[in-house]
Amino acid sequence: MQAPRQIVTPFRPIPLDVPEGMKPNEFFNSTENLNDLVNNNGLLVNPENLLMYRKALGHSNVFDTSIIYNTSQTILNPLGRPVRRTQVPVEVRNVWNRMNQIIIEYMLEQFPDPAEHLVLAGEASLDATWPLTSPGVPSIRMLHNHFIVFSQAELQNAECADHDNPNLTDGGQHSLFQAYMHQVYRDFFNNALDLQILKSVESHDSQLKLTGYPQGLPCWEIQGGIDALKKPQFWKEYDLILKGFIDFYRAFFSQVSSRNAPLPKDAYFPEHVEAELLFNNCFLKAAKKVRDRCVTDPAYANAIRWQPAFKQLIFRNDDGKLIVTISQNSVGNAITELLGVVVNRKPDAEAYEKAEPALIEKLLEVRRRLIEADLGEGIGTEYWGKE
Repeated sequence: MQAPRQIVTPFRPIPLDVPEGMKPNEFFNSTENLNDLVNNNGLLVNPENLLMYRKALGHSNVFDTSIIYNTSQTILNPLGRPVRRTQVPVEVRNVWNRMNQIIIEYMLEQFPDPAEHLVLAGEASLDATWPLTSPGVPSIRMLHNHFIVFSQAELQNAECADHDNPNLTDGGQHSLFQAYMHQVYRDFFNNALDLQILKSVESHDSQLKLTGYPQGLPCWEIQGGIDALKKPQFWKEYDLILKGFIDFYRAFFSQVSSRNAPLPKDAYFPEHVEAELLFNNCFLKAAKKVRDRCVTDPAYANAIRWQPAFKQLIFRNDDGKLIVTISQNSVGNAITELLGVVVNRKPDAEAYEKAEPALIEKLLEVRRRLIEADLGEGIGTEYWGKE
């Protein structure tokens, strides 16, 4: 049966005490929490402040790690930290791209059959415009990447997720962009972006047969597969997609906020925004529809994320091709939901410890490859050494 899946992932309860008077998501943005993340789960760190760590609250116990741009020591204001790739210094981004390439290559090497494993990597923006106390705000307010592998057998045997689960509303009929501006959205990407490695593909070529996701999102095939990720041109195009998305998002919500708003001053593709969006009746009708509802529905208006919030993902489809997709963010912050996988994390130390040795073995091997490529130094914890 084709449907999104909901899996249960056990984890070891985290022995962290939240100070009295603080909400958990406020504490998780603190320097103290990041210290715990380094000392108990840190795998590797480099001079660019990129920290690789084991996910204590993981999505999968097959393979699951993250790299965070750890600015907690240098930017104490959580709302002032970088939350998207375009805000990261070029020299940091170059190192980050190489780390991405090595980890993704390792995942594909270890899990070569798309029929047996779902492989994905990507990032979600942690929108700095949401109040810290809002429900669903990501727990660590800094840009970080996810690298995840799921067992296809586990997904097939999992229960079907509710199609109306709020964490599955990024694409298809639920998505604001897709519901009202499907063709405008795709045409803008196709016309504004000069892509050589990334090739636009239709939904039926990118959807996973098991879940039917991604739904309605623009997708691009990475021509050349994993070898393309070793080329700077790929990462430039990966960033172009994000810049195109940001232009579309800003232009749209500027019109929602203020009727007949001018072209956003910091647009990456100003000519295309003006010609293809600000003179597009479909685009402006959709903005009016949202604006009119904001005036009369305070709960709806309060839920809008006025600044660009996105999830950008590289994943392997059923045919073994690497696909890039991007979506506006929803209430949920788990990037897996773009592919129709809802993760229900369950505290169960005994179940987690059964999977832990094989998981850590893989994490330490990919760490060794990163160290060998001069991309950082190992971190020792009570679970593993520095080397």
